[in-house]
Amino acid sequence: MKIIWSPIAVDRVSEIASYIAQENPAAAEKRVDAVFRKVNDLQTFPESGRIVSETQNKTIRELIYGNYRLIYRLEEKRISILTIRYGKQILPVDEITV
Repeated sequence: MKIIWSPIAVDRVSEIASYIAQENPAAAEKRVDAVFRKVNDLQTFPESGRIVSETQNKTIRELIYGNYRLIYRLEEKRISILTIRYGKQILPVDEITV
């Protein structure tokens, strides 16, 4: 399956990396690399994420990685990475139902 990143998801990864890099640039790079590895695992196991509780939509799923929610939409021939959120943040549903 092909993985497509939404502009919001790309922005969120960049924000996370920038925040971590303020204290530790090497840790920021490791965290971003780990996020991309975790997302790439979806090519083999696309249904490995749980259904996002805010939507109860079977196609909107999330992987938990550390303190982050990697939220994606499972489609017929692709996986769309919708957003990445810190686990304690409120998830604006309009951000994932575009």
